[in-house]
Amino acid sequence: MIPLHKLERLPRPLRLRKTAKIFAEAENRLCTAEPGAVMDMAYFSGLLEMLIRDGAFPAAVLKALGEARETFCGEKDAGGPRIRRAVNAVRHVLLAETGRFPSDWDLIDGKGSLDSARRRPFAGMQVYLEDIRSPFNVGAMFRAAESFGVEKIWLSPFSADPRHKRAERTAMGAAAVLPWERTETMPPGPLFALETGGADIGRFSFPRRGVLVAGSEELGVSPAALAAADASLGRVSIPVFGVKGSLNVSVAFGIVMHAWAAALECGGLKRGNGA
Repeated sequence: MIPLHKLERLPRPLRLRKTAKIFAEAENRLCTAEPGAVMDMAYFSGLLEMLIRDGAFPAAVLKALGEARETFCGEKDAGGPRIRRAVNAVRHVLLAETGRFPSDWDLIDGKGSLDSARRRPFAGMQVYLEDIRSPFNVGAMFRAAESFGVEKIWLSPFSADPRHKRAERTAMGAAAVLPWERTETMPPGPLFALETGGADIGRFSFPRRGVLVAGSEELGVSPAALAAADASLGRVSIPVFGVKGSLNVSVAFGIVMHAWAAALECGGLKRGNGA
């Protein structure tokens, strides 16, 4: 770690960037349970004292820094959750101060790698992502699908790659444990589409086995996929009440997946181990 006296001699923008990096590296160590990952309380208290002396922070930032310093001064567990929360708060304050507002790839998750042997998917619960272009959306949909017990995800040729860095960051490891496959054609099985003009989610009859089709962020489900769904299990829609009148596809997907999983769980469908 950079000695405090050297940090203090740096120009302010560089000093803040370096300090943000120090807090980020410390948080990574705490979150990933790296052996011996505890904070050097004296050093980080000194960093906070340096930041508070800066004199150019607005009052709200100074308040947050002061609260973090109090946590470091009063907390005995140098690797505990209160210290982690204080480190996280300081890191984000510094990101904002340097003009780097946090994006999905700045977020830190401490859960580590996932064990596929612990999965308990619903047999026959599958998903088809049709032309989902955003890696962020693909990653978010993988994470929701894994959480709600999806057995397998099918991807159209033009959907973003789940191995894209932004997709992986958003999926938080889900793409590594949830089976997926690209397909040139519609996947087999009964189909239903997440699309407007369908049955209200509260009244839709979710199947015990089937494939949910979620379509393009811009154009929705394709006419061919809609026709296939309409000839099979139909469409499910989410009523909305705001001026916007629509939801991000990954948000809508998560809502529907929760409803499907709840219907299967209430119906007493047993889940297996592994996928």
